Amino acid sequence: LSSLTDEEIVEKVRSGEVSQYKLEEEIMKAIEKGHSPDCARAVRIRRLWLGQDVNEEHGSLPFTKFNYETFYREVLGKACENVIGYVPIPVGFAGPLKLNGNEYFVPMATTEGALVASTNRGARAIAEAGGATANIFRDAMTRAPVVQLPSSARAVELKRWLDVPENFARIKASFESTTRFGKLQEISTTVAGRCCHMRFKCSTGDAMGMNMVSKGCLKVFEDLNEGDLFPDLEMLSLSGNYCTDKKPSAVNWIEGRGKSVVCEVILPSHVIVNVLKCTVQGLMKLNVAKNLVGSALAGSVGGNNAHSANIVAACFLACGQDPAQVVESANCMTLMEPVGDGDLHISVTMPSIEVGTVGGGTALSAQRACLDSLGVGGAHQENPGQNARELSKIIAGTVL
Repeated sequence: LSSLTDEEIVEKVRSGEVSQYKLEEEIMKAIEKGHSPDCARAVRIRRLWLGQDVNEEHGSLPFTKFNYETFYREVLGKACENVIGYVPIPVGFAGPLKLNGNEYFVPMATTEGALVASTNRGARAIAEAGGATANIFRDAMTRAPVVQLPSSARAVELKRWLDVPENFARIKASFESTTRFGKLQEISTTVAGRCCHMRFKCSTGDAMGMNMVSKGCLKVFEDLNEGDLFPDLEMLSLSGNYCTDKKPSAVNWIEGRGKSVVCEVILPSHVIVNVLKCTVQGLMKLNVAKNLVGSALAGSVGGNNAHSANIVAACFLACGQDPAQVVESANCMTLMEPVGDGDLHISVTMPSIEVGTVGGGTALSAQRACLDSLGVGGAHQENPGQNARELSKIIAGTVL
């Protein structure tokens, strides 16, 4: 390939004459022979093939130059304190992922060799099967403050008061007075001694929404403390760990947190044999023995899968999500069953994908460039929340 121009190689990749994998192979062969090839060339050609910027203008994913002044300005007072530098993580892509009639080249930031390649092979299988379908069946970020009252009887009184529809409407109005996009859906309250743990469930637009829900909760407790309602109520913590944030929990697995997504595909038997190099019966047998029985023996909560956390973490790092929330966002059940004439139905059910396309790390230009490449950067102007929902479906599709 060294005798060809970038544009000529791009055309060969587009026509299928040259696999884009071969770009790295050619460079590695040259290095093994003692040459000094242009290691950035494969990246440049791949970006040209994907239609991405190769001039590294503002807003693009950097690949040869890094504007550290702009980066530190973006971080200042927002993303990190006591800054001493940055840690580069390579970003690859898997795709095209055919999902809900669209095609996505999914950015993945990882240092685990073979992760992107194996995910890419899964995307190829999905594409050859005609594409996957993803749907959201629940959408609510949660925050669960813990409050203490003088007695357990008083704690039960608070729970019963909150369960009355007219009182919930009052709380809802108070909560939503603090936000344009947050909509309180429900409060699940449980009593432990003289404490109440109150799990607020709220839609949060295109934000992941933790701060939005927390702000609304503070306003609710201000109102409850006033007058003759519950002046003896003491908030112990804005988060009482019944949320549950950044910890394994059955409540997230059962009730969901963030976006609850199910994604499915029917793989023809010939695709399984030719692309995945196995059989329908072999896959089903392994799924039961490993993802279902093995996880049950381990007492795993949300772990009925092969390694969804790998894919979720790589997508989170590339797209500016909170990496600590991989703990619950990677909750996943993988199911397989035979359908039709020897084909295989595969699904992943992920009840707690916590993502946003505004706020936090999404404001950093490299991460925003990854979101933009998926068409979900920033807030959706016509339908608030649509970008975050779409990102959750893309992540579930990539896990599949």
